[in-house]
Amino acid sequence: MSTKAKKQAPTRPERSTPTTQRSGSGIATVKGPIEIGSVITVGELAEAIGVSAVELIKALMRRRVMASINQQIDFETAAAVAADFGVELVERTPEAVQQEKSLAEIVRLSAQGPGAVPRPPVVTIMGHVDHGKTKLLDAIRHTNVAEGEAGGITQHIGAYQVEVQGRKITFLDTPGHEAFTAMRARGAQVTDIAVLVVAADDGVMPQTREAVAHARAANVPIIVAINKIDLPTANPARVKQQLAEIGVIPEEYGGDVPVVEVSAKQRLGIEDLLEMILLVADLHELRANPNRPAIGVIIEAKIDQKRGPVATVLVQTGTLKLNDIVVAGATWGRVRAMFDDRGRKVRRAEPSMPVEILGLEEVPEAGDYLQV
Repeated sequence: MSTKAKKQAPTRPERSTPTTQRSGSGIATVKGPIEIGSVITVGELAEAIGVSAVELIKALMRRRVMASINQQIDFETAAAVAADFGVELVERTPEAVQQEKSLAEIVRLSAQGPGAVPRPPVVTIMGHVDHGKTKLLDAIRHTNVAEGEAGGITQHIGAYQVEVQGRKITFLDTPGHEAFTAMRARGAQVTDIAVLVVAADDGVMPQTREAVAHARAANVPIIVAINKIDLPTANPARVKQQLAEIGVIPEEYGGDVPVVEVSAKQRLGIEDLLEMILLVADLHELRANPNRPAIGVIIEAKIDQKRGPVATVLVQTGTLKLNDIVVAGATWGRVRAMFDDRGRKVRRAEPSMPVEILGLEEVPEAGDYLQV
Protein backbone atom coordinates (compact mmCIF):
# COMPACT_ATOMS: atom_id res chain seq x y z
CA MET A 1 0.00 0.00 0.00
CA SER A 2 1.04 3.53 -0.54
CA THR A 3 2.60 5.31 2.40
CA LYS A 4 1.42 8.61 1.01
CA ALA A 5 -1.65 10.40 2.34
CA LYS A 6 -4.23 10.72 -0.42
CA LYS A 7 -6.93 13.37 -0.78
CA GLN A 8 -10.19 11.74 -1.73
CA ALA A 9 -11.68 12.20 -5.18
CA PRO A 10 -15.38 13.12 -5.46
CA THR A 11 -16.29 9.44 -5.61
CA ARG A 12 -15.20 6.95 -2.99
CA PRO A 13 -12.14 4.86 -3.61
CA GLU A 14 -12.81 1.27 -4.49
CA ARG A 15 -12.70 -0.90 -1.42
CA SER A 16 -9.95 -3.43 -1.34
CA THR A 17 -10.28 -6.82 0.25
CA PRO A 18 -9.24 -7.13 3.93
CA THR A 19 -5.49 -7.41 4.29
CA THR A 20 -3.25 -8.52 7.11
CA GLN A 21 0.15 -6.89 7.25
CA ARG A 22 2.87 -7.10 9.83
CA SER A 23 4.90 -4.06 10.74
CA GLY A 24 7.52 -3.48 13.37
CA SER A 25 4.77 -2.17 15.62
CA GLY A 26 2.17 -4.90 15.41
CA ILE A 27 -0.42 -6.47 13.16
CA ALA A 28 -3.44 -4.74 11.63
CA THR A 29 -6.29 -6.50 9.84
CA VAL A 30 -8.37 -3.89 8.09
CA LYS A 31 -10.40 -3.01 5.07
CA GLY A 32 -8.60 -0.33 3.17
CA PRO A 33 -8.48 2.37 2.28
CA ILE A 34 -10.13 3.83 5.40
CA GLU A 35 -11.82 7.22 5.33
CA ILE A 36 -11.24 9.74 8.12
CA GLY A 37 -11.81 13.46 8.55
CA SER A 38 -9.19 16.21 8.66
CA VAL A 39 -8.55 15.56 12.37
CA ILE A 40 -8.95 12.45 14.53
CA THR A 41 -8.06 11.52 18.11
CA VAL A 42 -5.33 8.96 18.72
CA GLY A 43 -7.86 6.60 20.34
CA GLU A 44 -10.25 6.84 17.40
CA LEU A 45 -7.45 6.21 14.91
CA ALA A 46 -6.18 3.19 16.86
CA GLU A 47 -9.58 1.52 16.77
CA ALA A 48 -10.25 2.54 13.16
CA ILE A 49 -7.07 0.83 11.94
CA GLY A 50 -7.33 -2.15 14.29
CA VAL A 51 -4.37 -1.68 16.64
CA SER A 52 -4.14 -0.94 20.35
CA ALA A 53 -3.84 2.69 21.43
CA VAL A 54 -0.58 1.83 23.22
CA GLU A 55 0.97 0.49 19.98
CA LEU A 56 -0.17 3.58 18.09
CA ILE A 57 1.22 5.98 20.71
CA LYS A 58 4.57 4.13 20.53
CA ALA A 59 4.56 4.43 16.72
CA LEU A 60 3.83 8.16 17.02
CA MET A 61 6.70 8.54 19.49
CA ARG A 62 9.03 6.88 16.97
CA ARG A 63 7.96 9.67 14.62
CA ARG A 64 8.72 12.20 17.40
CA VAL A 65 5.02 13.00 17.91
CA MET A 66 3.96 13.03 21.57
CA ALA A 67 0.20 12.55 21.91
CA SER A 68 -2.20 11.06 24.46
CA ILE A 69 -5.18 8.84 23.62
CA ASN A 70 -7.64 11.78 23.61
CA GLN A 71 -5.39 14.18 21.69
CA GLN A 72 -6.28 15.11 18.12
CA ILE A 73 -3.80 14.69 15.27
CA ASP A 74 -4.13 16.00 11.72
CA PHE A 75 -4.78 13.88 8.64
CA GLU A 76 -1.17 13.97 7.41
CA THR A 77 0.18 12.66 10.73
CA ALA A 78 -2.56 10.02 10.92
CA ALA A 79 -1.90 8.83 7.36
CA ALA A 80 1.85 8.58 7.95
CA VAL A 81 1.57 6.56 11.16
CA ALA A 82 -1.22 4.36 9.72
CA ALA A 83 1.12 3.50 6.85
CA ASP A 84 3.55 2.12 9.45
CA PHE A 85 0.88 -0.53 10.13
CA GLY A 86 0.25 -1.18 6.44
CA VAL A 87 -3.00 0.79 6.41
CA GLU A 88 -3.92 3.41 3.83
CA LEU A 89 -6.08 6.37 4.83
CA VAL A 90 -8.03 8.75 2.61
CA GLU A 91 -9.41 12.11 3.67
CA ARG A 92 -13.12 12.70 3.27
CA THR A 93 -14.04 15.63 1.04
CA PRO A 94 -15.38 18.80 2.72
CA GLU A 95 -18.63 18.29 0.77
CA ALA A 96 -19.13 14.80 2.23
CA VAL A 97 -18.32 16.07 5.72
CA GLN A 98 -20.79 18.95 5.35
CA GLN A 99 -23.58 16.66 4.14
CA GLU A 100 -23.01 14.28 7.06
CA LYS A 101 -23.10 17.18 9.52
CA SER A 102 -26.37 18.47 8.07
CA LEU A 103 -27.96 15.00 8.36
CA ALA A 104 -26.77 14.74 11.98
CA GLU A 105 -28.34 18.16 12.60
CA ILE A 106 -31.67 17.04 11.07
CA VAL A 107 -31.69 14.02 13.41
CA ARG A 108 -30.99 16.29 16.40
CA LEU A 109 -33.60 18.91 15.50
CA SER A 110 -36.33 16.40 14.66
CA ALA A 111 -35.92 14.96 18.18
CA GLN A 112 -36.80 18.39 19.60
CA GLY A 113 -39.53 19.43 17.17
CA PRO A 114 -43.28 18.77 17.05
CA GLY A 115 -44.14 15.14 16.38
CA ALA A 116 -41.23 13.83 18.47
CA VAL A 117 -42.17 10.90 20.71
CA PRO A 118 -40.16 8.76 23.17
CA ARG A 119 -37.90 6.17 21.50
CA PRO A 120 -35.98 3.14 22.81
CA PRO A 121 -32.43 3.74 24.09
CA VAL A 122 -29.48 2.48 22.03
CA VAL A 123 -26.83 0.80 24.20
CA THR A 124 -23.24 -0.27 23.50
CA ILE A 125 -21.52 -2.76 25.81
CA MET A 126 -17.82 -1.94 26.26
CA GLY A 127 -14.89 -3.09 28.36
CA HIS A 128 -11.93 -5.45 28.50
CA VAL A 129 -11.99 -8.34 26.05
CA ASP A 130 -11.94 -11.04 28.77
CA HIS A 131 -14.42 -9.46 31.15
CA GLY A 132 -17.51 -11.15 29.72
CA LYS A 133 -19.02 -8.70 27.20
CA THR A 134 -20.19 -11.46 24.87
CA LYS A 135 -21.59 -13.60 27.68
CA LEU A 136 -23.44 -10.57 29.06
CA LEU A 137 -24.97 -9.85 25.64
CA ASP A 138 -26.04 -13.51 25.38
CA ALA A 139 -27.54 -13.43 28.88
CA ILE A 140 -29.49 -10.25 28.09
CA ARG A 141 -30.74 -11.76 24.86
CA HIS A 142 -31.88 -15.03 26.40
CA THR A 143 -33.42 -13.42 29.48
CA ASN A 144 -35.88 -11.71 27.17
CA VAL A 145 -36.75 -14.49 24.75
CA ALA A 146 -39.97 -16.43 25.18
CA GLU A 147 -39.69 -20.17 25.84
CA GLY A 148 -39.32 -22.09 22.57
CA GLU A 149 -38.22 -19.00 20.66
CA ALA A 150 -34.53 -19.38 21.50
CA GLY A 151 -33.92 -21.12 18.17
CA GLY A 152 -34.75 -17.86 16.44
CA ILE A 153 -31.71 -16.07 17.84
CA THR A 154 -29.17 -17.14 15.30
CA GLN A 155 -29.37 -13.97 13.25
CA HIS A 156 -26.31 -11.75 13.53
CA ILE A 157 -27.02 -8.30 12.17
CA GLY A 158 -24.79 -6.27 14.51
CA ALA A 159 -27.65 -5.01 16.67
CA TYR A 160 -30.75 -6.37 18.36
CA GLN A 161 -33.70 -5.34 20.52
CA VAL A 162 -34.99 -6.79 23.78
CA GLU A 163 -38.22 -6.00 25.58
CA VAL A 164 -38.31 -5.10 29.27
CA GLN A 165 -41.51 -4.17 31.11
CA GLY A 166 -43.23 -3.62 27.76
CA ARG A 167 -40.45 -1.27 26.58
CA LYS A 168 -37.67 -1.89 24.08
CA ILE A 169 -33.89 -1.48 24.41
CA THR A 170 -31.58 -1.67 21.38
CA PHE A 171 -28.11 -3.16 21.86
CA LEU A 172 -25.27 -2.64 19.41
CA ASP A 173 -23.41 -5.93 19.13
CA THR A 174 -20.37 -4.49 17.34
CA PRO A 175 -16.82 -3.69 18.39
CA GLY A 176 -16.61 -0.44 20.31
CA HIS A 177 -14.78 1.28 17.46
CA GLU A 178 -17.70 0.77 15.07
CA ALA A 179 -20.01 2.55 17.46
CA PHE A 180 -17.67 5.30 18.62
CA THR A 181 -15.23 6.09 15.82
CA ALA A 182 -16.39 5.71 12.22
CA MET A 183 -19.83 6.97 13.19
CA ARG A 184 -18.89 9.69 15.64
CA ALA A 185 -16.22 11.01 13.26
CA ARG A 186 -19.09 11.75 10.89
CA GLY A 187 -21.17 13.56 13.48
CA ALA A 188 -23.48 10.61 14.10
CA GLN A 189 -24.36 10.11 17.74
CA VAL A 190 -25.39 6.46 17.57
CA THR A 191 -25.12 5.31 21.18
CA ASP A 192 -27.23 6.76 24.00
CA ILE A 193 -25.77 4.74 26.90
CA ALA A 194 -22.49 2.84 27.37
CA VAL A 195 -22.51 -0.21 29.65
CA LEU A 196 -18.96 -0.68 30.93
CA VAL A 197 -18.28 -4.31 31.85
CA VAL A 198 -15.61 -4.84 34.53
CA ALA A 199 -14.78 -8.28 35.93
CA ALA A 200 -15.21 -8.53 39.71
CA ASP A 201 -11.96 -10.48 40.06
CA ASP A 202 -9.74 -8.58 37.57
CA GLY A 203 -10.84 -5.01 38.17
CA VAL A 204 -9.93 -2.00 36.02
CA MET A 205 -7.65 -2.80 33.06
CA PRO A 206 -6.13 -0.61 30.29
CA GLN A 207 -9.03 -1.48 27.95
CA THR A 208 -11.43 -0.36 30.67
CA ARG A 209 -9.75 3.05 30.69
CA GLU A 210 -9.90 3.23 26.88
CA ALA A 211 -13.63 2.43 26.93
CA VAL A 212 -14.22 5.19 29.50
CA ALA A 213 -12.27 7.65 27.33
CA HIS A 214 -14.39 6.79 24.27
CA ALA A 215 -17.67 7.12 26.16
CA ARG A 216 -16.63 10.44 27.67
CA ALA A 217 -15.44 11.82 24.32
CA ALA A 218 -18.82 10.89 22.83
CA ASN A 219 -20.58 12.49 25.83
CA VAL A 220 -22.43 9.24 26.55
CA PRO A 221 -23.60 8.34 30.08
CA ILE A 222 -21.94 5.25 31.60
CA ILE A 223 -23.51 2.41 33.57
CA VAL A 224 -20.99 0.00 35.13
CA ALA A 225 -21.79 -3.72 35.17
CA ILE A 226 -19.46 -5.53 37.58
CA ASN A 227 -19.51 -9.04 36.10
CA LYS A 228 -18.46 -12.47 37.44
CA ILE A 229 -19.71 -11.76 40.98
CA ASP A 230 -20.29 -15.53 41.32
CA LEU A 231 -16.53 -16.19 41.44
CA PRO A 232 -14.95 -16.85 44.86
CA THR A 233 -12.25 -14.27 44.06
CA ALA A 234 -14.83 -11.57 43.21
CA ASN A 235 -14.21 -8.27 44.99
CA PRO A 236 -16.80 -5.68 43.85
CA ALA A 237 -15.75 -3.19 46.55
CA ARG A 238 -12.18 -3.12 45.21
CA VAL A 239 -13.49 -2.61 41.65
CA LYS A 240 -15.59 0.37 42.77
CA GLN A 241 -12.54 1.88 44.45
CA GLN A 242 -10.49 1.42 41.25
CA LEU A 243 -13.27 3.00 39.18
CA ALA A 244 -13.34 6.02 41.49
CA GLU A 245 -9.56 6.36 41.02
CA ILE A 246 -10.01 6.77 37.23
CA GLY A 247 -12.80 9.30 37.68
CA VAL A 248 -15.77 6.94 37.30
CA ILE A 249 -17.40 7.70 40.65
CA PRO A 250 -20.12 5.20 41.68
CA GLU A 251 -23.39 6.62 43.02
CA GLU A 252 -22.77 5.07 46.43
CA TYR A 253 -19.54 7.13 46.62
CA GLY A 254 -21.50 10.30 45.88
CA GLY A 255 -20.87 10.19 42.12
CA ASP A 256 -23.27 9.96 39.20
CA VAL A 257 -22.36 6.53 37.76
CA PRO A 258 -24.83 3.70 38.48
CA VAL A 259 -23.15 0.37 39.28
CA VAL A 260 -24.96 -2.97 38.92
CA GLU A 261 -23.46 -6.28 40.08
CA VAL A 262 -24.14 -9.15 37.66
CA SER A 263 -23.14 -12.67 36.73
CA ALA A 264 -23.64 -13.27 33.02
CA LYS A 265 -22.82 -16.96 33.55
CA GLN A 266 -25.40 -17.47 36.31
CA ARG A 267 -27.72 -14.82 34.81
CA LEU A 268 -27.83 -12.87 38.07
CA GLY A 269 -28.61 -9.15 38.15
CA ILE A 270 -29.54 -9.00 34.45
CA GLU A 271 -33.03 -7.63 35.10
CA ASP A 272 -31.53 -5.02 37.47
CA LEU A 273 -29.15 -3.91 34.71
CA LEU A 274 -31.97 -3.62 32.16
CA GLU A 275 -34.10 -1.61 34.61
CA MET A 276 -31.14 0.73 35.24
CA ILE A 277 -30.76 1.24 31.47
CA LEU A 278 -34.43 2.26 31.24
CA LEU A 279 -34.03 4.60 34.22
CA VAL A 280 -31.01 6.36 32.66
CA ALA A 281 -32.87 6.54 29.33
CA ASP A 282 -35.83 8.24 31.05
CA LEU A 283 -33.52 10.82 32.62
CA HIS A 284 -32.21 11.74 29.15
CA GLU A 285 -35.69 11.96 27.56
CA LEU A 286 -34.71 10.26 24.29
CA ARG A 287 -37.07 11.24 21.47
CA ALA A 288 -37.47 11.02 17.69
CA ASN A 289 -40.11 11.82 15.08
CA PRO A 290 -41.39 8.64 13.37
CA ASN A 291 -43.59 10.58 10.93
CA ARG A 292 -40.97 11.83 8.48
CA PRO A 293 -38.66 10.33 5.83
CA ALA A 294 -36.15 8.06 7.53
CA ILE A 295 -32.53 8.84 8.33
CA GLY A 296 -30.39 6.09 9.79
CA VAL A 297 -26.79 4.94 10.21
CA ILE A 298 -25.16 1.86 8.69
CA ILE A 299 -24.00 -0.33 11.60
CA GLU A 300 -22.38 -2.99 9.44
CA ALA A 301 -22.50 -4.11 5.81
CA LYS A 302 -21.27 -7.03 3.73
CA ILE A 303 -21.68 -8.73 0.37
CA ASP A 304 -23.77 -11.91 0.47
CA GLN A 305 -23.19 -14.30 -2.46
CA LYS A 306 -26.90 -15.06 -2.79
CA ARG A 307 -28.50 -11.79 -1.70
CA GLY A 308 -25.97 -9.19 -2.86
CA PRO A 309 -25.13 -6.14 -0.70
CA VAL A 310 -26.63 -6.51 2.79
CA ALA A 311 -26.61 -3.66 5.33
CA THR A 312 -27.73 -3.31 8.94
CA VAL A 313 -29.35 0.08 9.48
CA LEU A 314 -30.15 1.70 12.81
CA VAL A 315 -33.04 4.09 12.13
CA GLN A 316 -32.49 7.38 13.97
CA THR A 317 -35.47 9.46 12.86
CA GLY A 318 -38.48 8.81 10.66
CA THR A 319 -39.77 5.39 9.60
CA LEU A 320 -37.99 3.26 6.99
CA LYS A 321 -40.46 1.36 4.80
CA LEU A 322 -40.31 -1.45 2.30
CA ASN A 323 -39.75 -0.13 -1.27
CA ASP A 324 -38.31 3.20 -0.05
CA ILE A 325 -35.62 4.54 -2.38
CA VAL A 326 -32.56 5.31 -0.25
CA VAL A 327 -29.07 6.81 -0.51
CA ALA A 328 -26.38 5.31 1.76
CA GLY A 329 -22.98 6.99 1.60
CA ALA A 330 -21.76 6.59 -1.99
CA THR A 331 -24.41 4.05 -2.99
CA TRP A 332 -28.20 3.92 -3.36
CA GLY A 333 -31.02 1.45 -3.99
CA ARG A 334 -34.60 0.45 -3.25
CA VAL A 335 -35.39 -1.42 -0.03
CA ARG A 336 -36.41 -4.80 -1.50
CA ALA A 337 -36.58 -6.63 1.82
CA MET A 338 -36.17 -5.85 5.53
CA PHE A 339 -35.48 -8.26 8.38
CA ASP A 340 -35.45 -7.72 12.13
CA ASP A 341 -32.77 -9.12 14.47
CA ARG A 342 -34.61 -12.48 14.62
CA GLY A 343 -34.54 -12.82 10.83
CA ARG A 344 -38.27 -12.11 10.49
CA LYS A 345 -39.46 -10.08 7.50
CA VAL A 346 -40.77 -6.63 8.44
CA ARG A 347 -42.36 -3.87 6.36
CA ARG A 348 -41.32 -0.86 8.45
CA ALA A 349 -38.67 0.19 10.98
CA GLU A 350 -39.21 3.04 13.45
CA PRO A 351 -36.58 5.07 15.38
CA SER A 352 -34.00 3.00 17.33
CA MET A 353 -34.96 -0.17 15.47
CA PRO A 354 -32.13 -2.08 13.77
CA VAL A 355 -32.99 -3.83 10.49
CA GLU A 356 -31.09 -5.70 7.83
CA ILE A 357 -31.93 -4.39 4.36
CA LEU A 358 -31.47 -5.73 0.83
CA GLY A 359 -31.54 -3.73 -2.38
CA LEU A 360 -28.49 -1.45 -2.31
CA GLU A 361 -26.35 -1.31 -5.46
CA GLU A 362 -23.05 -1.57 -3.57
CA VAL A 363 -21.83 -2.27 -0.03
CA PRO A 364 -21.83 0.95 2.07
CA GLU A 365 -19.39 1.55 4.94
CA ALA A 366 -20.10 1.35 8.66
CA GLY A 367 -20.85 4.90 9.77
CA ASP A 368 -22.43 5.96 6.47
CA TYR A 369 -25.74 7.78 6.78
CA LEU A 370 -28.75 6.28 5.02
CA GLN A 371 -31.54 8.62 3.99
CA VAL A 372 -34.83 8.29 2.14
